[in-house]
Amino acid sequence: MAAFAIELAVAAAFGCAAEPIARAVARWPRGVRIVFPALFVLPYVAVSISQHTLSWKWFALYAGLPAVVAWLLDRAAAADAEQRGNWRDAIILLALGVAVDLRWFESAWPAGLRALNELLLVDVGLYGFLAVRRLQGTGFDFCPHWERKASGGEPGDPKTNAAKSGDDKTHDWNSGDGKTHDWKIGLRELLFLTPPVLILGLALGFIHPHRSFLARNLAGVGGAALRWIGIFFFTAVPEELFFRAWVQNLLERRLGHRAALGIASVVFGLSHFNKRSAHFNWRYVLLATIAGIFYGRAWREQRRVPASAITHTCVDWIWSIWF
Repeated sequence: MAAFAIELAVAAAFGCAAEPIARAVARWPRGVRIVFPALFVLPYVAVSISQHTLSWKWFALYAGLPAVVAWLLDRAAAADAEQRGNWRDAIILLALGVAVDLRWFESAWPAGLRALNELLLVDVGLYGFLAVRRLQGTGFDFCPHWERKASGGEPGDPKTNAAKSGDDKTHDWNSGDGKTHDWKIGLRELLFLTPPVLILGLALGFIHPHRSFLARNLAGVGGAALRWIGIFFFTAVPEELFFRAWVQNLLERRLGHRAALGIASVVFGLSHFNKRSAHFNWRYVLLATIAGIFYGRAWREQRRVPASAITHTCVDWIWSIWF
């Protein structure tokens, strides 16, 4: 519980105050800024000591990896002030993504506590990209924003430097009427997504309708609500942070909206190749790719992770209950 509280507190702090944290970190000496995230090893230490499984190999990994990520992103920030994407960004995203997808580090944790590994890696990415790299336009913001007025963009947005050429590469990051909110966007994309995915999923035999436990027991409503919350915070938010706030965000800066959306969606689909199957699960890849397009649209509307996470959560929640 202590380890979980530490890891969750880091993510929550960035979700509520990323910019103040980034300003504070920027005032630190460069060496401190790079070495500080080695403290992220503490949750692993707490769990492994309590379970008598402490390994110096894993200790070195969890202390060294955050510092390496911070160092690379500090160099990326210096080399790529316009935030158009740097090879160091790609290396870090590839390493973090593959490590989670192939479960490289999960054996370091006792059975039943391996989700702490993913949350720890989320914290590493948040510190690196938001506090050190200071990547703009991620939308990892969980403060209430029921209405957002259209403006010139976030402070430091590359949008303010983009030429209005009228083509797909223009960074028009505040599209829409400026008065929509996360729930409206998220549920709208769910509405658009449901028919094609439902029809294709049934046609491919990937999903199979079954009677919901809600139909049998009204007491299941509370359980369903808790399941939605759990999916939102521990599945949808981390995945949307990675694929939309980092991958799609950086791709947009070089390739434009449509190409970035397509590539990020394909990568998202491919990340499901080994889910629910011992072999390459092409049906899951195909459906996840289609879903990724709508998740990406939800994020892109006002560049907010909560919006795409709502769409993502609803899809997984509906699937878990009715299919």
